[in-house]
Amino acid sequence: VLWRKVRAGTSAGRVQSVAVRLIVEREREIKAFEPKASFKLTATFLAKSEFTADLSKKLTDKATTKKWLTSVSGATFKVADIEQKPGTRSPGAPFTTSTLQQEAGRRLGYSVRQTMTLAQRLYESGHITYMRTDSTSLSPIAVRAMAGLITKTHGKNYLQIRQFKTKSRLAQEAHEAIRPTNFKHLKAGSDARQSKLYDLIWRRTVASQMAAAKIDKTEVRIDISDKPEQFIASGEVLVFDGFIKVYGGGKEDKILPNLSIGQQLELVQILAQESYDRPPARYSEPSLVKKLEELGIGRPSTYAPTIGTIQDRQYVEKKDLVGTDQQASQLLLKGGKLSESTEMISLGSDKNKLVPTTLGEIVTDFLIKYFSEVVDYDFTARAEQELDEIAAGVVDWHKMLEKFYAKFHPLIAKSQKATRAEVTGAKTLGKDPKTGLPVIARYGRYGPVLQLGESGNDKDDKNGLAPRFAPLPEGISLDEISLELALPMFNLPRDVGKTADGQPISANIGRFGPYLKVGDMFVSIKDQNPLRINENEARQLIKDKEQANAQRVIADWGELKVLNGPYGPYITDGSVNIRVAKGQDPKKITEEQARIALKEGKPRSKPRKRK
Repeated sequence: VLWRKVRAGTSAGRVQSVAVRLIVEREREIKAFEPKASFKLTATFLAKSEFTADLSKKLTDKATTKKWLTSVSGATFKVADIEQKPGTRSPGAPFTTSTLQQEAGRRLGYSVRQTMTLAQRLYESGHITYMRTDSTSLSPIAVRAMAGLITKTHGKNYLQIRQFKTKSRLAQEAHEAIRPTNFKHLKAGSDARQSKLYDLIWRRTVASQMAAAKIDKTEVRIDISDKPEQFIASGEVLVFDGFIKVYGGGKEDKILPNLSIGQQLELVQILAQESYDRPPARYSEPSLVKKLEELGIGRPSTYAPTIGTIQDRQYVEKKDLVGTDQQASQLLLKGGKLSESTEMISLGSDKNKLVPTTLGEIVTDFLIKYFSEVVDYDFTARAEQELDEIAAGVVDWHKMLEKFYAKFHPLIAKSQKATRAEVTGAKTLGKDPKTGLPVIARYGRYGPVLQLGESGNDKDDKNGLAPRFAPLPEGISLDEISLELALPMFNLPRDVGKTADGQPISANIGRFGPYLKVGDMFVSIKDQNPLRINENEARQLIKDKEQANAQRVIADWGELKVLNGPYGPYITDGSVNIRVAKGQDPKKITEEQARIALKEGKPRSKPRKRK
């Protein structure tokens, strides 16, 4: 159905479609979010030493904040209450597949797919137990081995034996938690990435059998004369490090001076900083795994391939997002005087987050409209449970499929009525004032596209004018495009001028962004607007490209060349690449030596393309 209605090569799945839906809905929440400004007030007090305290509430706007600061310029401040209480921090359970993926992403920056590939190699080499598991239990042999190691290395006071109970109601505890096979091996792995992952697994497993960290927490409440609000200062001191000694993650001590109730405090300053509410956070690969697990969707073995598939299908991109600069005010009360300044802050910037593509949004909207039951979160979780019951012999799989198809088949029939224009989000923006033809924005074979004129229905009509197509402006989506933004795009490709030797220069936008074209040469102009770039700017960019190309070629004998590549110099005949041997000067290689190297050498590996 998707191949006919959207695009060939598209697919849907019980888990992958729900994963894409989560990302699409989160992105729409973010776009609909309207940040509100507020002021956070932080006071610095002096009592033998300086310490900071935050006001118990935020103030809504600049005028209110100014008025409040002015009113406390002559106020007195005294300690109203001191609360001291001991606290503890306990270690996390040994890794399951999903928690390993989440922590490897958070601590090491590994993708879910990369984590599973590295874990697979560690398992195959005998360094860790099976890496596809949702159990947190450890064998008695492993627990005894860790107990001996912890007692010997750190002392008895660091040992606390635990058996963690698996939280997931759908857990299939056929295997132990992910752990090292031999705790005496502090390092393992054939490369740096494997070693880092092994170290993380070793530390997490050992820490799970160590004592909790002990913390002393102090909270001081400070009264303001003639004001109902209070300033609150918090202190935290690590008394006993426990598992933190192995796993890390301890916070820096925040020590408050010795204070007593009723003590008068000297105000040094109050700083009011403007900030903005943050929208819901975009999903990263680890946080998406966590959400799917919370919803009871998928299995440890499905998370990595699912997240890989939705990126391979181009429903989702993992990318960095540049924020918008926003001016924020700062108000400072010091020495009874109020001063004001501004600073630029960035809003909306993100790193390594999953963002839906236009294709992902179109497929999701189609599935929600015509197959809402199939991409429903509860349905997907229930299906997971029914599959478990089938595996346990409780439910007959024939009856389960009959029940499913009784509901599914009518949905297929209903979806046939959908038009391609409806599914791909085609919308008429208006008419071109020059030709009177409609300007349409829609999703085409290779992505979002603008169309001038209707597509003819009669294929035999040779007199009908074929529609013209143009790309969307850089950074503009189908939801954001307007007639005013669309019309100039039909001027592409645009004649910019000529090179010094008379070759015509044109500017256009392609699949990889804006570019210049001179003869057979293409020059990327990502920082330039193809509708505005002038001849002088274009000539300079072309010159820079020619110089870069000249530096790339070390020797040229026609098809046979010695070139500079991103990983060093290499010899190529256009089909086979051979790295230049270490210590050999590529500039001194003769044609004969190059041919011998191609004939006898090991081909330079090329990256495999994802299917």
